[in-house]
Amino acid sequence: MSKHLRPLTLFVVSILGIVLLAACTPTERLPVPTSPPTDCPVFEQIALPTFTVELSQCVEPASSQKLQVTVSILPQKYFVEGIGGEYVDVNVMVLPGESPATYEPKPSQLKALSQAAAYFSIGVPFEDAWMDRIAAANPGMVIVDTTVGIERMPMGSGEENLDPHIWLSPRLVKVQARTIYDALAQIDCAHQPEYQANLERFTADMDRLDTDIRNMLDGMPNRKFMVFHPSWSYFACEYGLEMIPIEVGGQEPSAAELADLVTRARNEGITVVLAQPEFSIRAAETIAQEIGGKVLLISPLASDWLNNMRSVAKTFANTPGQ
Repeated sequence: MSKHLRPLTLFVVSILGIVLLAACTPTERLPVPTSPPTDCPVFEQIALPTFTVELSQCVEPASSQKLQVTVSILPQKYFVEGIGGEYVDVNVMVLPGESPATYEPKPSQLKALSQAAAYFSIGVPFEDAWMDRIAAANPGMVIVDTTVGIERMPMGSGEENLDPHIWLSPRLVKVQARTIYDALAQIDCAHQPEYQANLERFTADMDRLDTDIRNMLDGMPNRKFMVFHPSWSYFACEYGLEMIPIEVGGQEPSAAELADLVTRARNEGITVVLAQPEFSIRAAETIAQEIGGKVLLISPLASDWLNNMRSVAKTFANTPGQ
């Protein structure tokens, strides 16, 4: 594979593929029963350009050989397989049950990158420490930044940390899918028509999912929810919900902060505290006990991404007090 692909992949998509960040306005989204927070951004997808490459830059695998690619987290495997179909073999770096915030790739995983044609990054924290070593494991591997075209929200009160959970908004996933398509189509241009057809089907699936989630959440009387790790900001913004995080900046709450959260949960009529399997649920259990509620586990990292998103939406819709 030509090494000339590497710089092209990182930047070509970004010229026109910009997701604008602006105040929520009803004309740009389906209506929700109550207005979302005024500082909640709307993500408006602008058509991304299709770029072409010379045939000499394409990989021409044997008919029986799949394109080997690697992704950071399990939901990305769903996205890349959705676009690549039968022509890709996708490896995942962060193993099930592990946290993308603290994961350390195993030596065997770095060694396996020698066979990868591309690595799809998504901006999760472990990449900050490991991306140079990931790239060095295979200098000929194309690094594809799937955050291109997405202006990420700040995570917490400061502006320095950007929220990486862009895979939890169907509309932002459509942007990522186009970036994935552009990369696969230039790396393996022989199958560009198949990748394009898959992209169209995938985009239609995202539109149906978006409609289904809106219908499930329609009429929720209480649109506030409490969750341990603040993974669901993009989801909450997209569907007019308000997330109340327990953990802020990777730190569990102090005793005083925990007491404030208990008071707020009572005042807001919250009876269920959400947590995820990859993190400690001790603080969530403490709050649930104090308010006479319970803890429910939801994961942002499930491999069956589409069904998981529907399941999460049902959890929100069916939670008492919501």
